Amino acid sequence: MSSATPIEKSVHASEWQGSLKIVDVARARNLAWLHVAEARIRNMLKWWTSIAAFSLGNPVLYLFSVGIGIGALVDANGGSTQLGGVNYLTFLAPALLASAAIQSFQEEMSFPIMEGFEWDKSFFAMNSTPINGRDIVNGLVASSFFKTAITVGIYEAVLLGFGAIDLNVALPMFLSALFAGVAFGSVMMAVTSYIKNDDGFFAIIGRFVIAPMIMFSGTYYPLESMPFYLQWVGWISPLWHGTDLGRVISYGSPQQGWIVISHWIYLATWLVVGLTLAYRQVSKRLAA
Repeated sequence: MSSATPIEKSVHASEWQGSLKIVDVARARNLAWLHVAEARIRNMLKWWTSIAAFSLGNPVLYLFSVGIGIGALVDANGGSTQLGGVNYLTFLAPALLASAAIQSFQEEMSFPIMEGFEWDKSFFAMNSTPINGRDIVNGLVASSFFKTAITVGIYEAVLLGFGAIDLNVALPMFLSALFAGVAFGSVMMAVTSYIKNDDGFFAIIGRFVIAPMIMFSGTYYPLESMPFYLQWVGWISPLWHGTDLGRVISYGSPQQGWIVISHWIYLATWLVVGLTLAYRQVSKRLAA
């Protein structure tokens, strides 16, 4: 029989931490956002064939119909003189990358947010663990970044195959497109976090935000060629800022240095404002 007193037994019991050593609680808490990202990516992988087919089919169709089809007409009629001395496909390529990134983030920051809050309540289930609203936002941004990187990467590979961009500028173009995408996506997430019923809201975003942004942001033609009273649409659009950055990187599109810097600052502002609002609203809805 043990001769230890009850007090000694309680002291020894309080010192036992064998089970706690199995899991580093602090480390797990710091990586909470990664668990959110992993859960979302696992969900995406259920539809990986559709994602891959769309990521490959979309650029091929665009390049054949617009880049090569319309591009042949533009080039044949001396359009390169208005495009900085490059052919139409080279002019179009940075815009296609930026628009692909923005649309990919828009998809991930719309219905998945509604799903987590309203349809399957998965955000509330996550929040019942040490995962908080900030972790959910960061995890969703990370998973969206993962999907968008694949989409833009495939798009860029197709553009390389068509000779629309050079290999030596592929990486900086890739990064500038992703930056435009995450800047728009953060604001989209903030907006969606306020929505409790879809009621066609995302269809409205597609028709009256995404479509006009693509049409009037210098995507298919220089912004300067548009009437002055419409150019403001491009000036406030993250797509134009991302596209113009891509063109400077791709073929040295003539642009003043302060304008290039303003592109980075404008996109960074969208990112910071979007994340700040998303952190606040997501945390507020989880606490309600």
